[in-house]
Parts: sequence; structure tokens; C-alpha cells
Amino acid sequence: MKLWALAALLAGLALAVFLVFHIGFSQVFDAAGRVGWSGFVLICAAGLCVEACLGTAWYALLGADGVPWRVLVMARQVRDSSSDLLPFTQVGGMVLGARAAILGGVARSLSFASMMVDVTTELIGQIAFIVMGLLIGIAQLRASAAMAPYADGMIVGTALLVPVAAAFIVLQRRGTFMAEKLAARFLPAVVRQTEAFSRAVHNLYRKPLRLTLSATMHLVAWTVSGVWIWLILRLVGAHIDVFSAIAIEALLGALRSATVFVPSSLGVQEAGYAAMAQVFGLGPEIGLAVSLLKRARDVAVGVPVLLIWQALEGKRAFAGQNGTER
Repeated sequence: MKLWALAALLAGLALAVFLVFHIGFSQVFDAAGRVGWSGFVLICAAGLCVEACLGTAWYALLGADGVPWRVLVMARQVRDSSSDLLPFTQVGGMVLGARAAILGGVARSLSFASMMVDVTTELIGQIAFIVMGLLIGIAQLRASAAMAPYADGMIVGTALLVPVAAAFIVLQRRGTFMAEKLAARFLPAVVRQTEAFSRAVHNLYRKPLRLTLSATMHLVAWTVSGVWIWLILRLVGAHIDVFSAIAIEALLGALRSATVFVPSSLGVQEAGYAAMAQVFGLGPEIGLAVSLLKRARDVAVGVPVLLIWQALEGKRAFAGQNGTER
């Protein structure tokens, strides 16, 4: 783990602990405890619905190529569980998600290429979701004494995401060509893999219908995540409409994207939910309880998923070793 990532992780942990004790340990955990075990099971199940939508967005890029839907849903869960539970940034989770897809039978070059393109369509869907959240919640933001100074900055930041997404697409299409040329000159042993990766990326970008379906499905997934937050809020006893919950999740998505370098968004997520809860008329302990319940769900679902993935990786490595010995 790099030093800067470790520093960000420790700073985020310190912030999260500070918030719990500053807002009130008993208040936060009393709110979280209202869901009960049956409520927590419902939270876990609803979270899996979000993951299914995200996996479907990836499947939209590759479905016609014979890639099983369940493989991509599982690989997406591995990606998110890695980002949520392991000391990685989101990039590390993407790599492990692509590895999980390879274990499911997706060709190596296609797995990594489609992961890259899927990140792009997810960004496009997220921009649309953030715009939706701003349209719903801009009045509350401007009415909040704490958040009003940042409202215009959020609008400008969202607008800047559009050229960022365009630049990311150009970089992918041009970058693979450059990588291919450099590999041919300096790393001839990996030219075949580089060419296959470049070819896979370009083939995906030649299919606008698949790209559109993937971006649309990502928007659906983000919207479902907002409904999920509404469900958690209702379970902890908060009275809030579903559109306000969608706005909260959209604005939190923007915050997490801006702090992508913080592993697991530790501290960022907690501070964001505590702040946004107050914007929409709730106590900060409610927002912090929502964040902790999401963390608990990540552990309850993510640990078994990562253990299964690791077992499959070990089985593959063992089979490869036996094959070499023979």
C-alpha cells in the first residue's frame, strides 16, 4: 500500500471516529439499532439489487458475446467489495473485478478492456444522476446555511465532469494505440496481449447501442441506490420522501468521486451523509447511522464474496501448477 493511500486511510478513519463521538455514540448506534436483524437482512438484499443492476450494465457491453450475466454480476460484486473492504483505491477494486471476470471465462484482454469502457459508461450515468440530484435538491442546498456556499461549486463541478468524461474516452481510444506502438518497440514479448486489448477497446466503442444501454443501465443502478438509501432511512425511523433520498445519494456520489483517492471513502462517506441529512431536515446521527449500516452491509456481503473469489483464484493457481508439473 502506498504511503499517500495509507495516510488518506488513517485520516479518513480518524474523521469517522471523531464524527461518531462528536455527534454522540449512543445517538448514532441507537438510530442504527432500530433496523433490527430483519431490517438488516432487508438492507443486504436491497444492496444486492443495486449490484445486479451494475452487473447488468457491464453485461450490456458484452452480453451478445456469450458472457454469462451471473459472472459479470459476481465480478462487479468482487470489484465493489474489494474497494469497500480492502486498503485499495477504486482502481485496485477494478483490477480485481476484471480478474474475477477472467475466472468466470471472459478472455483476459476483453475483461480488462470492457472494465475500462464500463467505468466510462458508469461515469456518464453518474453525471446524469448527479444532475438529477441537483435538480431535486438545489433548493434545500441553497436554504442550508452550511451548504449554501458550496451549491454553485457543485453545479460547476458537475458541469466539468462532462469534458472529463470526453477526455477519458479520447484517452482510452488514443492511449491503446500508443501502448501498442510502445510495446512493439520496447516490449515485443507482450505485443500480442497489448494488440488484443487495444482491439477489444476499439471494438466496444464501435457499438454505440451497447454503450448507450450500458450508460442507461448505470443510471438505473444509481437511481436504485437512491431508493436503497430511502429504505435504510425509513428503517432507522426517518420520515423522508424517496426523491430527497435520491438527491442525498446523488450528491454523495459526487463527493465520493471527488475524493476517489481515499480508500473505501472512509470518513468521506460518514461526513457526507451526516452533512446531507441535515440539509434535508434530519439529524446528523441519522446520516451517520445510514453510513454505518452501509458499512456493516459491505462487511456482511463482501467478506464471503472475497473469500469465495480467493478460493477460486487458489484453485486456478493450483490447477495451473499441476498442469505445469505434468
